[in-house]
Amino acid sequence: MTRVARLRDGAKPAVRWGVAHALPRTMLRAAARRGDLQARLVAEAAVSPTAALTGLFDEIRAHGPLYKGSFACVTTSHAAVREVLTSNDFRTGVGVATDGVLARLGEWSASEAMNPITPPSLLATEPPEHTRYRKLVTRVFTVRAVEKLRVRTEEIARDLLDALDPDGPVDLIESYCALLPVTVIAEILGVPEEDRRRVLELGTAAAPSLDMGLSWREFRAVESALAEFDAWLGDHLDRLRARPGDNLLSQLVAAREDGVGLTDLELRSTAGLVLAAGFETTVNLLGNGIALLHDHPGQLAALRAEPSRWANAVEEILRVDPPVLLTGRTCLRDTEICGVPVRAGSVVATILAGANRDPAVFAEPGRFDVRRENAREHISFSAGRHYCLGAALARMEGEVGLRALFDRYPQLRLTPGARRRKTRILRGFERLPARLNGRS
Repeated sequence: MTRVARLRDGAKPAVRWGVAHALPRTMLRAAARRGDLQARLVAEAAVSPTAALTGLFDEIRAHGPLYKGSFACVTTSHAAVREVLTSNDFRTGVGVATDGVLARLGEWSASEAMNPITPPSLLATEPPEHTRYRKLVTRVFTVRAVEKLRVRTEEIARDLLDALDPDGPVDLIESYCALLPVTVIAEILGVPEEDRRRVLELGTAAAPSLDMGLSWREFRAVESALAEFDAWLGDHLDRLRARPGDNLLSQLVAAREDGVGLTDLELRSTAGLVLAAGFETTVNLLGNGIALLHDHPGQLAALRAEPSRWANAVEEILRVDPPVLLTGRTCLRDTEICGVPVRAGSVVATILAGANRDPAVFAEPGRFDVRRENAREHISFSAGRHYCLGAALARMEGEVGLRALFDRYPQLRLTPGARRRKTRILRGFERLPARLNGRS
């Protein structure tokens, strides 16, 4: 490689960061100072729990179905969010410029490493490619298939709880909330037991890849984690090619549609997303649920009196403190959303957490109520063709994991030191210290 080529390749990460993070962060900060509600939401989401954002959700909603910010339209309306997510007039993602200096710089500096928000990821593709990828993995995550996993999930939860020290301090995220879903998805995907901790670490480190406005240090850490995860996944798929097993990834390696299988990039992207998404959001669901039930002892008492309500309690947890704050869509053609014109090329940020607190749908939306009859009307798993593939699995793991924990340790008490993740899109706890026996 020539010196010029080395300099060029060395400059690409800095250019990627500048285009995707430094420039948007500078612009958003300036807009937030001017009072732009979208920019304020991006800024406050990094430091505030979801409940603290409710006032901002209401401000946005007060502008009607769509608030037109400096950079995108934003909606916290339940009806508008659902309409955008289910409309064929929109495609996933926030779009990119097709011409101009920034577009050319972005194309020139693009990384070859797998990223969850770039094609061929399921998060960034549309039919027919999206249909083909999703069809290959859907059968593993149907409600019927997931129910077959319930007994094994209960066994994993029991084993993890057995390993906890009931008399000592415990970080529930590290020792329970993270390990339960990563063990389940690892077994589904044939990940060896000795690799699971590392996969969990890499997935956690790469989680900010969904955010914009990362610092240079955060950006480099995310890119490093993505590259390492990509390399590990490539090695794992090679092992499965040589020695296939009874797991989803072995099936994906061998899958053919009309005689054509997935390319190596498609395989790594699909497998990587299913693996990471299979535990990332469920970790948040479990941690958020523990905190909510701990802070609302009356609701926990209601579940102990009526254990049949645990499934509905998970829906209410998903509504009140969803694992994902928002998702973006780009308008493909001139259209309307709830009667408001939207021009082709416009970006719409659908605030899932805001839609879940829309008073037009949920009475007293700020109240946590495990008996809420329409809790399942939340949009925490998105909607339409990009509805969360693992929704049934996450629901089952949430129900099993939370019930097992509180049944085993009814005196569980959270202790000082809880820390929420700094990510904006993914919402949950990084640390959740507790005393299982309730004593100091």
